[in-house]
Amino acid sequence: MRIDHGGSGSARSGTLARGPSAARTVGLVALVVTALLGTAYALGRSLVPDPPATGVTTSATGPHYADQPPTDDLPRRTPGGERTSTPAETGQDGGADPSEAPATPGADGPFGTQTTSGTSLVALTFDDGPDPQYTPQVLAALREHHVRATFCVVGENARNHPDLIRAIVAEGHTLCNHSWNHDVTLGRRSPEVIRADLLRTSEAIRAAVPGATIAYYRQPGGAWTGSVVSVARELGMTPLHWTVDPSDWSAPGSGRIAATVLAGVVPGSVVLLHDAGGDRQGTVDALYRILPSLTSRFEVEALPDGGT
Repeated sequence: MRIDHGGSGSARSGTLARGPSAARTVGLVALVVTALLGTAYALGRSLVPDPPATGVTTSATGPHYADQPPTDDLPRRTPGGERTSTPAETGQDGGADPSEAPATPGADGPFGTQTTSGTSLVALTFDDGPDPQYTPQVLAALREHHVRATFCVVGENARNHPDLIRAIVAEGHTLCNHSWNHDVTLGRRSPEVIRADLLRTSEAIRAAVPGATIAYYRQPGGAWTGSVVSVARELGMTPLHWTVDPSDWSAPGSGRIAATVLAGVVPGSVVLLHDAGGDRQGTVDALYRILPSLTSRFEVEALPDGGT
C-alpha cells in the first residue's frame, strides 16, 4: 500500500512558513504602541508642574513657608522651673555668640544683657505702657510705699499718652525704651531698621519730656539677638533683661503673681512686671502684697539712669 504524505507535508510547511511572519508583525505593533504610550506620558508629564520643595507652598505672591514650625523666641521653663535658652541666646538665629559679650556688672543674660541691678538693690520694672487704666494705679501703689521703679515704655503708647510719661518722670521713676510697637521679631531685622525703631521710640518719649534720660532698652519677649544688643549700646542704652518673671502677662491672678515674686527675689533682682498690654488688674492688686514685704527685707529702688 502506498501512503502519500506530500499533501500533509506541504500543508505543515505552509503553516510553519507563516509563523515567523506573524510574530514579527506582533512585535512591530507592540513597539509602535509602546512608543505612542511613551510619547503620551511625556506630553502629559510636561503639562504638570513639579511639586514645590518640602515645606514650601506657592501662591500668586510668591513662596510661603507654611509648614515651618512656629517661631519660638521666648524663654521657657522646664517642669523643674529652670529657664531654657532661646534660639537667640544659642545663636541659632544668626546672632552674635553670647560669649563675645563684654563682662559688665549684672551682664550675665542673653547676649550679655543686664539681668540684675548690679548692687544689692531690688528693681521693679514695668513693661508695655503707659496705659491710662493701669499705669496710674501702679504709680499710686508705688507712691504709697515710697518706691521708685523703672518703666519700659512702648513708643506708640508714649506718643498717645504723653501725660503719663510726664507723670512717670515727675515721680522719680526711670525710663527704658521697649521698641515702637512691641515687635518681638525686631532683633532679626537689619541694624538700620532696629536703629530707626529705637530712635523713633526715644523721640516719642522726649516729645513728652524733653531731655529725658533713657538709659535702658528691653527687647519685647526677651527675644534678644546680637544685632539688637549692639544697636542699643550704640545708642547709649544698656540692654536690660530680668531675674524674676511671674508671667503676669498671662493674668494668673494677684495671689500667684505676688507669691512668685516674693519667693524669687534676692538682693540685686530685677523683677519683670507689666502695666499694659492686657488686663493688668492682677498685677496692680499684687503690688499691695509685694511692696510691703519687699520693702521690709530689701532696698527697692529704680535702676540708676546716670542722671542727676
